[in-house]
Amino acid sequence: MNRELREFRRLERLCLEQAALSTMDLARSGLLKVANDCRVAAEAIEAQSPRGAFAEAVQALKLALSAKSTSKRH
Repeated sequence: MNRELREFRRLERLCLEQAALSTMDLARSGLLKVANDCRVAAEAIEAQSPRGAFAEAVQALKLALSAKSTSKRH
């Protein structure tokens, strides 16, 4: 999945670069549409990817602290 994400991001950059260099409106428009599609695909992959270990550890710590403070009140 990480390889796919990198490839979509690479294709997005490539299309944006080529669109900037294009002198034809139709070609520029097509390249910008493909770049947008690559961006959307990359964002979808990022949304599916599991969170990093650090983010999970922070979340677990927050849950533990909130449970501890709740138990002190009761």
